[in-house]
Amino acid sequence: MNYRHSFHAGNSADVVKHSLLIALVRALQLKESALTLIDTHAGCGLYDLHGEEAGRTGEAAQGVLRAFANASPLLDDYRAAVRAVNEVAELRLYPGSPRILAQLLRPQDGLILNEKHPDDACALRGAMRGTSAAVHERDAYELWLAMLPTRSPRGLVVVDPPYEQTDERARITATLAAAMRKWSHGVTVIWYPLKDRAAHLRWKDKLRRLGIPKLLTVEHWLYDADQPGIYNGAGLFIVNPPYAFTQSLPPLLEALRAALAPEGHRGEITADWLP
Repeated sequence: MNYRHSFHAGNSADVVKHSLLIALVRALQLKESALTLIDTHAGCGLYDLHGEEAGRTGEAAQGVLRAFANASPLLDDYRAAVRAVNEVAELRLYPGSPRILAQLLRPQDGLILNEKHPDDACALRGAMRGTSAAVHERDAYELWLAMLPTRSPRGLVVVDPPYEQTDERARITATLAAAMRKWSHGVTVIWYPLKDRAAHLRWKDKLRRLGIPKLLTVEHWLYDADQPGIYNGAGLFIVNPPYAFTQSLPPLLEALRAALAPEGHRGEITADWLP
């Protein structure tokens, strides 16, 4: 299974990822100094939930539509970000991370987007027209390192690959290690699918060996027991999250768990420091 954004737009992973990205950026913006936001695997930027690719999976029904049906005010910021790209009440369009990050920019902030897939890069340029975002079409891991340290005093790198390549996790690990040597104080978010628990634990062990002092892992398991061979949920590794963000997490995570739990399952969402 690959995780190209267009096939999974608006699914439960997107709801969690984008809710936490909004909270993270807003926590960073409590300080006035400029932020540089970098998205290494930006995708198309905007998705038609009624289109062929998103329609083929229908995953939005278990993601964004559940979030909109839920009454928790803790999801209001997320819902507002989705409504902002829809001109009518109907939820036809879904904003990828680039469009959500663009909504959050202050005048002093910058946004750098990268998408290597030629068709997606073309769509991304169209989706970001009228914004101040810079769009690149480069190898994601090369760009990640090339943009560090950021020009502004502070920054955030979002790494959200499709996991199509067998060495994706190894490249993330190696690039993160190099990035920490160049930019040890920077904030980095790495998205990952949860499918094989044993393989995931091995990857976490490799990341643990990097010795990163502040590495938070947020994991959303959809089902009460692993469902072999299918998508079981998703998570985020967050390097150097600000204190204001970590303090606000528990109620937000509980709201997300409750909104997204499949019928007949309670689900689980946790946030733990990787020791």
